[in-house]
Amino acid sequence: MLQQIPTHLITGPLGAGKTSLIRSLLQQKPADERWAVLINEFGQIGLDAALLTTDTAGISLAEIAGGCLCCVNGAPFQVGLTRLLRQARPHRLLLEPSGLGHPADLLKQLAMPPWLTVLSLQPPVAVLDAPALLNGSSLPASQMQALPHCGLLVMNKSEHLDARQRQQLAASLPARPIRWTVQGHLELAALPGIDQQAGTSGAPLPLPTGPAAPRSLWLDPSRPLCQAQGNADGWSIGWRWHPSQRFSQQRVEAWLATLPWRRAKLILQDDDGGYSANALDGQPLRFERSAWRKDSRVELIFSQPQDEAALSAALAACRR
Repeated sequence: MLQQIPTHLITGPLGAGKTSLIRSLLQQKPADERWAVLINEFGQIGLDAALLTTDTAGISLAEIAGGCLCCVNGAPFQVGLTRLLRQARPHRLLLEPSGLGHPADLLKQLAMPPWLTVLSLQPPVAVLDAPALLNGSSLPASQMQALPHCGLLVMNKSEHLDARQRQQLAASLPARPIRWTVQGHLELAALPGIDQQAGTSGAPLPLPTGPAAPRSLWLDPSRPLCQAQGNADGWSIGWRWHPSQRFSQQRVEAWLATLPWRRAKLILQDDDGGYSANALDGQPLRFERSAWRKDSRVELIFSQPQDEAALSAALAACRR
């Protein structure tokens, strides 16, 4: 059984490009290795695993929804990670905590039993929105606390920054190695700890066990599964629609343009297949075709609670 699995924490604020960076790394995975990705989202529906779904062999994805990993480090986290490790038996593990999480606290917890001998924590990677920082946006305190622990700062969306602007940004951050990226692309060789390898042990992994989370089913294919939740960090609402339901991209885009969301992520089915999009703070959505066919999902994060019934009715009206 594998032990001391190289584990890479990919942290950063909402919308910085963590999922894009992980997608880039997965595309470069050596063919003879098995990788696992554990994704944590603030909302309850779960979208990043769908956005990362790939036909590449040797990649296992799992999600823990609702809150940040360090806040749910009880049964949901331990059971979810245990099940992923036992099923995937990965040579490498990637962890993507919520952009509203507390990565420094998570690092402390992962360095303690029961994970101490199972995981080999590598220097974390922080993905940052370079133009946003240059324009005066401040990092949440929880993200700032993690930067001194990082082995690499990925300054994403940097294609339009000149040398002076890059120097200005670098001077405002802790003295850590920096990579300037576009759309989250990072060469695999630049990932801190990429040269580390998992060991083996004859003993089974000494990890906790627990029941699997119950699966949600549609009683009526024309009605979505909807979940909302909130705390001091924000309020989210998400929907899962039966795969038989079809959506108009134009209607969805027009509806979202009327709302004050902090983060919007979606993967929807239309007559030509699936498409996905995500954006931050009302920015225009960038739509891409998607191979995901299992269902349709929308997740919105707001600063304040919204009218759930009104939002659900408006999204339903976007169907064909």
